[in-house]
Amino acid sequence: MKEVCLKIKGMHCEGCSTRLTKVLNSQDGVEEAKVSLEKAEANIKFDDSQIGVDELKEAVEDAGFEAE
Repeated sequence: MKEVCLKIKGMHCEGCSTRLTKVLNSQDGVEEAKVSLEKAEANIKFDDSQIGVDELKEAVEDAGFEAE
């Protein structure tokens, strides 16, 4: 398992962070994703043989946010 912390732009409320948490946790290969509205970041544990950082960023962007 690998871990990555992505900075997230565009979250405005708890609903945003909850939705993004659900989106990330639904991705194949993601073991656990925790999104913090206060810190504007997502901490993600994932299996890099199933999903990569670029694909995680793409999932964030597909959900309507920006990932760095």
